[in-house]
Amino acid sequence: MSTAVERAGAILTIDLGAVVSNYLLLRRMLGTADCAGVVKANAYGLGAVQVASALHGAGCRKFFVAHVDEGIELRENLPAGSEIFVLNGMPAGTEADFFAAGLVPVLNSLREIRAWRDHAMKREHRLPAAVQVDSGMSRLGLPPRDAEAIASDPEMLRAFDVRLVFSHLACADEYEHAANEKQRCAFDRLRSMLPSAPASLANSSGIFLGSAYHYDLARPGAALYGINPTPHRTNPMRQVVRLSARIIQLREVSENAGIGYGHTALATKPTRLATISLGYADGWRRSADTAAFMNGVRLPFIGRVSMDSIILEVTDCPNGSVGEGDWVDLICNEQTVDQVAVASGTIGYEVLTSLGRRFHRRYLGTDGS
Repeated sequence: MSTAVERAGAILTIDLGAVVSNYLLLRRMLGTADCAGVVKANAYGLGAVQVASALHGAGCRKFFVAHVDEGIELRENLPAGSEIFVLNGMPAGTEADFFAAGLVPVLNSLREIRAWRDHAMKREHRLPAAVQVDSGMSRLGLPPRDAEAIASDPEMLRAFDVRLVFSHLACADEYEHAANEKQRCAFDRLRSMLPSAPASLANSSGIFLGSAYHYDLARPGAALYGINPTPHRTNPMRQVVRLSARIIQLREVSENAGIGYGHTALATKPTRLATISLGYADGWRRSADTAAFMNGVRLPFIGRVSMDSIILEVTDCPNGSVGEGDWVDLICNEQTVDQVAVASGTIGYEVLTSLGRRFHRRYLGTDGS
């Protein structure tokens, strides 16, 4: 029987050691503030259980997911004592699920506050909660009028053990954007209306805005996975991902041969081509102006990206240096996640979370194994 690697058309390698290294760098920058791990969207597509387990081994005890089912899966795979916060709040009717899994709901509205309060009264037990306030992103969290309503009725939160009051920065990756300081001041004003609790404002890029944004806890996500939290400056984070695809066929075509769907490319001379086993069904954008690399040599795409394959031009490679079954890299040191994002007209977050399920996934351990 063949092995999984022998059957694979492409391999996604996730370096958990690099994830941990990035976490430790951010934690050092935070000084006395704590550092959580944002592992929503399956840890940005890289494997929430694997990533969270590695971060737990490095001392991380607070984790953020987006949905209750993500939290339930993580709870089943993390040691006791880990706090799991659910960012998108508590859908109606899920109160018992949060309680059973020991999850901390992020309460974003008065409706959620009332529902969780009623559940606490039913259980005759103070329940953990986080409260998000909207400091200016207009996405999730209590608007100022609702924070004022709570300030006038302190009983609303009396049934909770409020673990965290937080908000989210909209423009943290733009260091000099005026919205950053405006949101920080708004956050201070809003949290003063709520019960005293640990505070959090900084995401990955927010950590780099300075200590005034650190508060008690930072919530990095993208930076853990090697995405540059400081655009337009050198990336301080280690690369986490390597994406490799197998060459499944070689051919030589004559001048004027049509190449790929729509014959959008024509050979201008006798040309050698290599087809790799990866396409837009695997999350690689058709619009991406990218290439593959083999031993550091750039192999340009030619023609359209197909659902399951991409054609490369290998004419300039020495005869015999490229063969069927060889591997080329699409995310690597020569072409990082951020560079793929720019070439695709998107951001690194979308590149990672779009990577498909068909890859063979290989994890490098924190000990380099």
